[in-house]
Amino acid sequence: MLYRAFLRVVDRLPLPSRRAQLLIALSVLGSQAGIAVTGAIVRVTASGLGCPTWPQCFPGSFTPVGVSEVPVLHQAVEFGNRLLTFAVTLCAALIVLAVTRARRRREVLIYAWLMPAGTVLQAIIGGITVLSGLLWWTVALHLLASMLMVWVAAVMYAKVAAPDDGVDTVRAPAPLRWLTALSGIALAGVLVAGTLVTAAGPHAGDKSIERPVARLEIEITTLVHLHSQLLIGYLALLIGLGFGLYATGITTPVRNRFFVLIGLVLAQSLVGVVQYFTDVPAALVAIHVGGAALCTAATAALWAALHTRERLPVGVPEPDTQPA
Repeated sequence: MLYRAFLRVVDRLPLPSRRAQLLIALSVLGSQAGIAVTGAIVRVTASGLGCPTWPQCFPGSFTPVGVSEVPVLHQAVEFGNRLLTFAVTLCAALIVLAVTRARRRREVLIYAWLMPAGTVLQAIIGGITVLSGLLWWTVALHLLASMLMVWVAAVMYAKVAAPDDGVDTVRAPAPLRWLTALSGIALAGVLVAGTLVTAAGPHAGDKSIERPVARLEIEITTLVHLHSQLLIGYLALLIGLGFGLYATGITTPVRNRFFVLIGLVLAQSLVGVVQYFTDVPAALVAIHVGGAALCTAATAALWAALHTRERLPVGVPEPDTQPA
């Protein structure tokens, strides 16, 4: 009943073009990656408790207030990150409205609705992070949830780009699609290990002497080695995937996505090496988080490109069976 009422309201909106839908989907992806980067900036500037309460910034106020206990810079950085949540929410709402008004196919609608659902989840995790005093594992969950939303947003963009009136098209054999999925799992391991490195590193997110932030009590060098070994495994899987794709006949869209992904992973690796030998400068932490978001989006885009939908040439009948 409520959904039907929602549809009646949406039907009064202008019909969005395919280009408009793609631009909105791209803005969703950009906002999800962007808020991960601003979250890293909050951390490296020690502004994590610039707004010490949630959902309010200070007790009785949703905006920063002039208190000597919390520097103005820290308040501004943390409050700015919270404001970006409204941009993420707006983009998520717009994509739901756009694909619903355009009467897109079911899978597009499902991915679109996952975006506002993910925003709510992120807000809850963010609140727990602040109220717990930036416990390392809550911060790690916050970043990992952001990377998950980047993955979903990248796949959603591919779904929006694919035509509703097309047919399922498989661009790689099943074993290579499974290998792509395995590389995604390896990437998840790399991301988890990366959050552990940060949890044991010098950037706690707050420099309060009265209430120091608890750190992960594991030797950081050990965690760095774990992170790097998982990265090597992830890169090795991608290289094997590349040879497999070329052996079976790679298409131009898949080839382009593959080379972009390899380039991003190599660049991200270089940033990590520089971080290690320069004692983790703050600026490189934000760049590294941005690179993680790009690698996540690129891996998701490659995965989505291997099984997509394409329009048939005019006059070609739709096949009764789909390729395995």
